Amino acid sequence: MFCVGDKIVHPMHGAGVVESITENKIDGVIRQYYVMRLPVRAMVVMIPTHNCAEIGVRPITDQAGAERILESLPNIQVDLEQNWNRRYRENMERLKSGDLLEVAKVIKALMVRDCERGLSNGERKMLHSAKEILISELVLALNDTYENTEVRVITALSQ
Repeated sequence: MFCVGDKIVHPMHGAGVVESITENKIDGVIRQYYVMRLPVRAMVVMIPTHNCAEIGVRPITDQAGAERILESLPNIQVDLEQNWNRRYRENMERLKSGDLLEVAKVIKALMVRDCERGLSNGERKMLHSAKEILISELVLALNDTYENTEVRVITALSQ
């Protein structure tokens, strides 16, 4: 169980800080929820406490882990699937995994695809979301600004 003030990651929304733990009644059932504020999008996400492990909610990586991720970004190899549906499904599964390297693979693959052929609207949105997910966690882990972290990520992925 997480506490107020903990920095956590939701696989599909990114990293944030637990602001509070509340009880809400939804469909006649009273449940506890983590109220997580995402500093990147100024958004609030309510996560049910009873199944956050199933969702993939986890603590953010530590500073050393974040630095290791940044160091490994230039070495990421991407496989450019030609079929749009298959590529989209594979990328979505990578995002849902919550693994930062898998999220980085999505970003790098979509960046390469964008340079070579361009992206569909769906893939452009996915690229934007993947960047926010990765950068939001690195910002909190490194205690840095969004702008500085974004430059570091894009520079590393462009190598």
